[in-house]
Amino acid sequence: MASHLLNVGIAGLGRLGKRHAEQLARNTPGARLLAACSPVAAELDWARSELGVTRCHDTLDAMLADPDIHAIVLVTPTTLHADQTTACLRAGKHVFVEKPLSLDVATCEAVEAVAKEHHGLVAMVGFVRRFDPSYAEAKAAIDRGDLGKPFLVRSQTCDQNDESGFFVRFAESSGGIFMDCSVHDIDLARWMLGNPKATRVFASGTIALHPGLAACGDVDNGMAIVEFEGGQRAVFYASRTMPHGHETTTEVIGTTGTLQVGVGAHLSRVQYRNAYGVGHRALPDFFARFGDAFRLEMDAFVAACRGERPSPLTLNDATEATRIGQAMTRSLQSGNAESL
Repeated sequence: MASHLLNVGIAGLGRLGKRHAEQLARNTPGARLLAACSPVAAELDWARSELGVTRCHDTLDAMLADPDIHAIVLVTPTTLHADQTTACLRAGKHVFVEKPLSLDVATCEAVEAVAKEHHGLVAMVGFVRRFDPSYAEAKAAIDRGDLGKPFLVRSQTCDQNDESGFFVRFAESSGGIFMDCSVHDIDLARWMLGNPKATRVFASGTIALHPGLAACGDVDNGMAIVEFEGGQRAVFYASRTMPHGHETTTEVIGTTGTLQVGVGAHLSRVQYRNAYGVGHRALPDFFARFGDAFRLEMDAFVAACRGERPSPLTLNDATEATRIGQAMTRSLQSGNAESL
């Protein structure tokens, strides 16, 4: 495989799907975007006109039937991820699937079981922050022992307030703020702490600006504490209501040192001084923050499919993130701590 291009088909050409498609078509070494799938005709028209994709399908099954395709990238609605991942594996295709794998732990485990039956295929979930150069630097420092033994992670995903209320309409199918936003922080915490087993969580939250979330038991600001075996802890904060922009930050505290990633939400290194004070421009969204990470993530998936290096993520990483995220959601709704 390594001497040939990896032929990739992409399913889903929404906001993130288009980013992945552009990356695969123009900037991913060893890959060729051969096919696209979407039930939306305008999205397929875009793939043809903008990326030159000629094999366009309105169903995943039709794309999976193409023997020339080696790998599938799934950027489809969350409710479809598990079944589509299973279908790709059973069709003999490598598969990359955006997070979360499923909102249900048992379903995640069922997909894991199918992947084990097809152990020659790569099955990778899109926890993009692991590929961000700053987070990779932090992980390398932890692995070197620069912090001693890490015992606490504080991590947040905070989005700029969207007055249009898009995420309110999306909330019924998103799994809630923790599964939609904090699942990345959960994965980072497990990764930074050495993948310990979670034992108990407690979550709370409030609706600060978007009362429409109450109908589906969601909040626009949520907090959670996760306890792990061995005494390690993680503290998470998720928000939909930041006035200034997107702010993803993580702090890792160890016995001999600490580190922080992303504090300040700087769009660039430029600092402004005027009569109103001293400041800087803020990141507008997660694309601006993690553009390099999305590129490196797809590079890693293609390299793993081509046999050039191991897959950096497993489906079990997705299962454990869902297990913790779902427990946080249950705790938010019940007001009680949840044991895992």
